[in-house]
Amino acid sequence: MDNNNETAHILVVDDEGAIRYSVSKTLQRVGYEVDEAATGEEALDMMTKREYDVVLTDIRMPGLTGVELLKRIKDISPDAIVILMTGYASLGTAVESLRLGAHDYLIKPSSSQDIRQSVSRGVERSRNLKRRRALLDAIRSNVFELTHAPEDSTASVYHDNSEMLATSAYDSPIAEPMTSNMTLGPLTIYPGRYQISVGDQPIDLTPTEFDLLLYLAAHRGRVVSCHELVREVRGYTVDEAEAREVIRPHVSNLRRKLKQTGQDADLIVNVRGIGYRLSEQSQ
Repeated sequence: MDNNNETAHILVVDDEGAIRYSVSKTLQRVGYEVDEAATGEEALDMMTKREYDVVLTDIRMPGLTGVELLKRIKDISPDAIVILMTGYASLGTAVESLRLGAHDYLIKPSSSQDIRQSVSRGVERSRNLKRRRALLDAIRSNVFELTHAPEDSTASVYHDNSEMLATSAYDSPIAEPMTSNMTLGPLTIYPGRYQISVGDQPIDLTPTEFDLLLYLAAHRGRVVSCHELVREVRGYTVDEAEAREVIRPHVSNLRRKLKQTGQDADLIVNVRGIGYRLSEQSQ
C-alpha cells in the first residue's frame, strides 16, 4: 500500500455482487477501507455522506453507467480519482473515459496485482491533490495575515505562521478549491492550472514543479530540506542524498523557466548542504 499511514477509503461500484466481493477483498487484504455500491445511483448517494480517495467502477451497469457516473462525479468533485473497469474493451471507450478524467482503465478480469497497483497510484494522486489544496490554503492564510497585520507586528505574525505551516498545513481539513489567482512577489499563481506568470508572460509548470514552488511558498522564511520536499511534494520517503538527486532536476527546470521570463535573480535559493528556500524577492 502507499506510504501514507492514513487508511485510504475506496468505493467499489459494480452490479455483480461476486465481482464487488472479489475486488473489495483484494483491496482489503492490503489495508484499504472499502465500501461497495451496486449501482451508480447508490454510489453517488454514498459519496454525499463520505469522502473517498478512489472510486473503482464497472462501465456496463443498469441505470447509470460507469461513464455517466464518471461525468457526474467530475461535476460534483473535479479532483475525484475514478478508475473504470470493463469486460468489453474498446479503444473508443478507453479514450473517451480518459478524456473525461478517468485515472485509469482496467480490462476485466483484472489480476489482483493490476487492481492494487492502479488503486495505489490513484491513492497517491489523490493525496497529492489534497496536499496541493492544503498548500494553497496555507499560502492564502499566510499572505492574508501578513497584509492585514499591524506594521509593528508583521515580523511576529510571519514567524508564527511559518512555524505553524510545518505542522498544520497537512493536518487541518482540506480547503475548498481555490479559483482566485494569488500573487507571490513577481509571480502570479493560477491554482488548478499548473501555471504561473511573470507580468504578462505565462509559464507552464509540471505538477511536481508547481507543487514544489507552492511548498516553498507556504514555508518561506526557512530553508526546506530535500528530504522534506520529496516527502511532502512527491509523497514518499528517501534519504537526504537520494532526495537531492530527485529534487535537483525539478528545481533546475523551474529556475530555467523563470529565467526565460527575464528574472534577474534566482527565486529559489540553494542553501548548500541543507536544502532550498525562496529568495527575499518573493516576500
